[in-house]
Amino acid sequence: MRVISYNLRKHAAADELGALVDRWEPDVLCLQEANVEDLPTRIDGLRLAAATDRNRLGLALYFRENAFRFVDSVSLGLKKSLHDMVLKPAHERLLGVQLFDIDAAREITMASFHAAPLTAPNSLRRTQIRSALQALEQLGPGTPTFMVGDYNYPVFKERLGDQVREHGYDLSLSNLRTYTRYRFFKGHYDFVTSRGLSIGDVTTLPQGSSDHLPILVEAEYRRHGR
Repeated sequence: MRVISYNLRKHAAADELGALVDRWEPDVLCLQEANVEDLPTRIDGLRLAAATDRNRLGLALYFRENAFRFVDSVSLGLKKSLHDMVLKPAHERLLGVQLFDIDAAREITMASFHAAPLTAPNSLRRTQIRSALQALEQLGPGTPTFMVGDYNYPVFKERLGDQVREHGYDLSLSNLRTYTRYRFFKGHYDFVTSRGLSIGDVTTLPQGSSDHLPILVEAEYRRHGR
């Protein structure tokens, strides 16, 4: 399966979605910083599964209609940073969707995630990530799980990787940096957290109107013993 994650930078890159889907043909599209009321219900064969509804800048997830069936969804607020408390950009930082893979005849949990901004400490983002994974386990107990999005975690990624592995997940980064706006904050911000899946190429796609570059993830179900 092919999954694209894209932070739209306050919806500025929304007009690129049609061309992005047409060129790269993802099976799932995960968005962050979207004006969800302005999102279309379908994009070139992809259907909107769910979106957050209490955020000024929301999350959304699309899936390919001929490959999956929608089962359930959940959107959650996570531990808040001072930035969240004062400016209130996002009440919900996790959108999880349970899908039924038609060809594989099994369910899979997909999620779009947006961590607290850089004004918060890494320890808070680690808490958010841990809470998000626990919530996804409740949505789809024991199913393969795939969480992608803007982790806002440019430094000390090794510690984050260790924590993720302690909880039975893998952390994957793309081949090139995904954030380029500020000189001192350039780097990898958009990650993949997975369980029960073999992650192949994670490719940073060309930059559009957003300060984040989209990433394209290729994944397959992990066979027993692998």
